[in-house]
Amino acid sequence: MQGNRQSIWHLLSPFRTRQERVVLTRSESLPGEQVLKITVTETTVIEAESGVWNWRSLSYLGLWYFFSFCTLFLNKYILSLLEGEPSMLGAVQMLSTTIIGCLKMFVPCCLYHHKSRSEYPPNFIMIMLFVGLMRFTTVVLGLVSLKNVAVSFAETVKSSAPIFTVIMSRLILGEYTGLWVNLSLFPVMAGLALCTASEISFNMLGFSAALSTNIMDCLQNVFSKKLLSGDTYRFSPPELQFYTSAAAVIMLIPAWVFLLDIPAVGKSGQSFMFSQDIVMLLLFDGCLFHLQSVTAYALMGRISPVTFRYVCKPERL
Repeated sequence: MQGNRQSIWHLLSPFRTRQERVVLTRSESLPGEQVLKITVTETTVIEAESGVWNWRSLSYLGLWYFFSFCTLFLNKYILSLLEGEPSMLGAVQMLSTTIIGCLKMFVPCCLYHHKSRSEYPPNFIMIMLFVGLMRFTTVVLGLVSLKNVAVSFAETVKSSAPIFTVIMSRLILGEYTGLWVNLSLFPVMAGLALCTASEISFNMLGFSAALSTNIMDCLQNVFSKKLLSGDTYRFSPPELQFYTSAAAVIMLIPAWVFLLDIPAVGKSGQSFMFSQDIVMLLLFDGCLFHLQSVTAYALMGRISPVTFRYVCKPERL
């Protein structure tokens, strides 16, 4: 009887965790050559306290819904009605969130007090550059999809995120998902195929960009969870937000200088003029993007990546 109860609980349990230690480090394979490899050194806390059913987690979730909704439609307005370029808007967002994050890190404020660290994890710079590159790629691909397809269709494509998150969480974090979680992925895939086939504004570039955004965003979330919930080295959401944003900006400054035209040219062939109203819209969009990023990291630090993807589903409606 006891064995039957355990087997039933085993099937109904949405998550089964396994203690694994994974961190990035360097190893020499050939003389004078260094490569990046993964070794087992640290454990990730998958769910904190009661997971999403906690007043703090629910507060972060509500704030993330609000900021994500505002950022999404403001992005669409800037890209469509004002004929802005995705690369330009992505650059403004990353620069804005880096500057605001820097102020929060080094200027004392009532909302966050940064505590200096005595040591950082091995290959700290390389890890942040890697996550920062994924973050910027996710932003630009998401803006490309918004420019080419409707907001509703882009968000429908993003509903496939739990599929990729389950796979990446298993490979990177060693997180096991239960039978019911895995079965719930099939209706998601079927609904995505149905919406894609019947979408009037279907565009292959927009669809590919939205799907690529999913993959990169899921990979970024899993790595971020590793950095937010490690036992030996644990970063706070403002820290991770600032370090990854700064890394993305440093890596992509040359690309912005040589590839980004300012002022950009819109669809009508006329120059995109930076009036006072447009500058204010861009700055406001950058602030919203920063708040969305911080609340997402704060929520991610308390729940597993798969749970994060499932609780974000109502945003697609």
